[in-house]
Amino acid sequence: MRRRVVLGGVFFAGFLAAGAALPAPQAKGSGVLTGVVIGPDDKPVAHAVISYQSSGGNAPHAVHADAKGRFTIPKLRSDSYEVRASGKGVFSEWVKNVFVRSGQTKSVTLRLEYAKEVPKAYTATRTYDPQPH
Repeated sequence: MRRRVVLGGVFFAGFLAAGAALPAPQAKGSGVLTGVVIGPDDKPVAHAVISYQSSGGNAPHAVHADAKGRFTIPKLRSDSYEVRASGKGVFSEWVKNVFVRSGQTKSVTLRLEYAKEVPKAYTATRTYDPQPH
C-alpha cells in the first residue's frame, strides 16, 4: 500500500512538472505580438525595452527583449497597436497600425536608429551664473 502511495506521488509530481513545461494557454479572444530589435549595426540588441500601446494611446506597457533581441507580448486583445524599442540610448521609430487579431501571432522587426536631430529637451541652453543668489 505504501509503495502505491509513493509511486502515485512520484507520478503526480512528474505530471505536474511536465505540465509546467507546456506553453500557457492563450486567453480567449487574444493574440500575440513577437519580434526582434535590431541595432544601427544590424545586430540584435540584447535586453532592449519594447514599449507598446493601443493605437488610441490607451494602456501603455513595456517588456524587455531577451539576450538575442527577441520579445513576445502575449494575451493582447484584438486591436491595432503602436510599438517602439529603445536600447543603448538609441530609439526606433514608432511602428503604427500593427494589427493583432484573436488567435494569431503577429511579428515585427524594430530597428534602432540614431536620432536625425536632437530633441529640444536636450538642447535647452543653460547659462552659468557664477554669482550665487
